[in-house]
Amino acid sequence: MKLKVLFFLLAGSIGAGAQTTPVYLDESKPIEARIDDALSRMTLQEKIAVIHAQSKFSSPGVKRLGIPEYWTSDGPHGVRPETMWDAWDQAGQSNDSVVAFPALTCLAATWNPEVAAEYGKAVGEEALYRKKNMMLGPGVNIYRTPLNGRNFEYMGEDPYLVSRMAVPYIKGIQSNDVSACIKHFCLNNNEINRHTTNVIISERALNEIYLPAFKAAVEEAHTWGIMGSYNLWKNHHNCHNPYLLNDILKKQWNYDGVVVSDWGGAHDTDESIKYGLDMEFGTHTDGMSMNVANGYEKYHLAKAYRDGIIAGKYSQDELNDKVRRVLRLFFRTSMKRDKGFGSLCSEAHYATARKIGEEGVVLLQNNNILPIDIEKTHKILVVGENAIKMMTIGGGSSKLKAQDEYSPLEGIRARFGKTATIDYARGYTSITNTGGGIIAEQTKVIKGVNMKEKRSNDELRQEAVEKARNADIVLVFGGLNKHRYQDTENYDRKDYEMPYNQNELVEALLAVNKNIVFVNISGNSMAMPWAKKVPAILQAWYLGSETGRIIGGILAGDVNPSGKLPYTWGQKLTDYGAHALNTYPGIKRANEEIYDEEYKEGIYVGYRWIDKEKIKPLFSFGHGLSYTTFKIGKVSADKKEVSQDGQITFTVNVQNTGKRAGAEVVQLYISDLKASVDRPAKELKGFKKVYLQPGESKDVSISIRKDALSFYDETIHSWKAEAGEFEALVGNAADNICSKVKFTLR
Repeated sequence: MKLKVLFFLLAGSIGAGAQTTPVYLDESKPIEARIDDALSRMTLQEKIAVIHAQSKFSSPGVKRLGIPEYWTSDGPHGVRPETMWDAWDQAGQSNDSVVAFPALTCLAATWNPEVAAEYGKAVGEEALYRKKNMMLGPGVNIYRTPLNGRNFEYMGEDPYLVSRMAVPYIKGIQSNDVSACIKHFCLNNNEINRHTTNVIISERALNEIYLPAFKAAVEEAHTWGIMGSYNLWKNHHNCHNPYLLNDILKKQWNYDGVVVSDWGGAHDTDESIKYGLDMEFGTHTDGMSMNVANGYEKYHLAKAYRDGIIAGKYSQDELNDKVRRVLRLFFRTSMKRDKGFGSLCSEAHYATARKIGEEGVVLLQNNNILPIDIEKTHKILVVGENAIKMMTIGGGSSKLKAQDEYSPLEGIRARFGKTATIDYARGYTSITNTGGGIIAEQTKVIKGVNMKEKRSNDELRQEAVEKARNADIVLVFGGLNKHRYQDTENYDRKDYEMPYNQNELVEALLAVNKNIVFVNISGNSMAMPWAKKVPAILQAWYLGSETGRIIGGILAGDVNPSGKLPYTWGQKLTDYGAHALNTYPGIKRANEEIYDEEYKEGIYVGYRWIDKEKIKPLFSFGHGLSYTTFKIGKVSADKKEVSQDGQITFTVNVQNTGKRAGAEVVQLYISDLKASVDRPAKELKGFKKVYLQPGESKDVSISIRKDALSFYDETIHSWKAEAGEFEALVGNAADNICSKVKFTLR
């Protein structure tokens, strides 16, 4: 009898549960209905809890309602290793190693949106496997100055190129039911004084240069997350900025996702409530404040907000909007029941990482020395600390615990070791440099190589010179690294020069051996006073796990380089408008910690400035060579006139005139021949990468509409395309236009 009673009780319970399943748990219902239902069930305390952190990288969810914790992770080049609950220190886990993908500068240099989609999908799969609900990336801030320590995380100087690469990356991540969180919104173009810089900028420059990638992320990629930036605009921090977050993002662009603070980016309770912030992370910088039992309760969107509502100081209107957005994020990601399991360190992910690197490495210069002739090359000398240095463990929030990082020296030994003798000389070191800011992991023994160095740069240089005398070819691996004042978060470079006495090293090597290939590893450009003396220069970025295999394959000619620069490589610092006009890094206000930085160059960033000032850079935006040759024919337009609501298509024939298979990037620039406002000489408005066998040719077509002809008109606070004559310019670099055709906008 007792068993029967128990049976009926269980049955009744199950039946009742089935009849009263909350709408918020029913995935067949529209998300907005689920949000309404969940919101109606939440207490004030639960609402407050979901809009701020409970740990370094998570928020608590709503346990009573079965809504799980929400976990974010740094990116964007891979999933960050697990940290302690309240500290930045690694948690010491053994199951959080990942594939390190090439840095986003390398991705941008592929000029291939299909590769960007593969990148995003792979990162999303690794995040899903690691049970992360949001990846904090990609970064899309514009390359305004080459001193910016975080440029390696971004995608270059041109808003059109950045937009076309960011959209598929975001879609790729979110195809895994993992949210992207595009960053840093916006005007975060230098790391020095990043918490205290107030940017002064024209409305036109803001809309034409610095907002387009974010707008594309919202309107085309439908990103579910956006991270505010540390800096200020119009005297408001951008993590709670009424003009940026409320007016532009949420009203003009109809953004329905969440605004996440950068860690420590919230500064004021009233502003955080009223001015667009939805989820607060990292306040008090270390996650906890001294002598407080629960530091997270001290967040601006925590106890102060709750107490203010109870006291009648604040209404729940703003709170409910924030919670709605957070619930929408939950239902898109952590509450999805049918999402997959993801995968970690798979062969497919390593293949993707390698593909990105192979398509993104840029052959800047080559005087018939590359690819290396294996039959004639018997003695190879590898020089430089960057040939052995791990580049995934520094740089700030993008640091990774790579399952493997195959070094350049390893790659060269594996590819050439059977036919040539491979010798190595360090040549220079960053370890003894007093300003290096060395991370402890970077001085350990890594794969049998002791990174510690007691010899001076003079001694190291002399050793390299002696070894170079008898080498058939000298491969010099130099550039920057992830130390302080190099390519890293929170620090800008101090100057445009190459560090660690590398210029002296190159000149000394040239004095004894002319067969030098300089492989530059960096996310930034720098002065190369010896550039014309060196037969070949390769821009190899930070390539992640597959570094050695990528570089070895390209040097050997197994892979034909096809990367193109996503930014202008100036000969000197004043080749950039921000430095020519002396506006960087701003002027400190009297009796305040705020630095006002006026973007006096306006819309003239990168090649736009180069064209305006008629400067010859060291290497132009869009520049990149190949081991084969291409001929770009005469461009034609499908019509002579286009209406305001019409489309015009430009077609050009591209032929591989060399002896190797390769890829060329056709670049379409538009010039407004007569305008009522000052406009750049040309602007990138289309591109397409085409793969060709020797002797093969293809017609490449690129279509544009009115938006490609428009400028931002500050008198009407909107975009405007003026009727008149335009010119389409087609080439394979900003300084190599091969053909032009005129057309008219009616």
